Amino acid sequence: MKSEPDAYSWDDLEAAGEGVWDGVRNHAAKNNLAAMEVGDQAFFYHSNIAREIVGIMEVSEAGLRDPTDKDGKWAAVRIIPRTRLPAAVTLKSIKAADDELGEMQLVKQSRLSVSEVTKAEWSKILSMAGI
Repeated sequence: MKSEPDAYSWDDLEAAGEGVWDGVRNHAAKNNLAAMEVGDQAFFYHSNIAREIVGIMEVSEAGLRDPTDKDGKWAAVRIIPRTRLPAAVTLKSIKAADDELGEMQLVKQSRLSVSEVTKAEWSKILSMAGI
């Protein structure tokens, strides 16, 4: 799940203790949000400025309607911070791991604010982060 750190950062989520992932206005990203269930984990990716995965968050409430959407057609989830990664995993390093991560939605569909991560991709990212 991507956010520009100057708009909403990992530090903001940690300080608040929980947040609502809203404002998504892309159908593929909305479908990814709508598929999430309580207990699912997601990477927190700082986009644009830093371009790096910095933490792991968990879905604490799923199936929400986006509170910023007056028409009620967009999805949202409530999230809580779980773990700041010991080492941030940069987009550059993800792209360099082409054999294992070259097909990630983060790489292939870089404009998606909420993208799917396979189990193999998840494990590789954790390894790159020092977990």
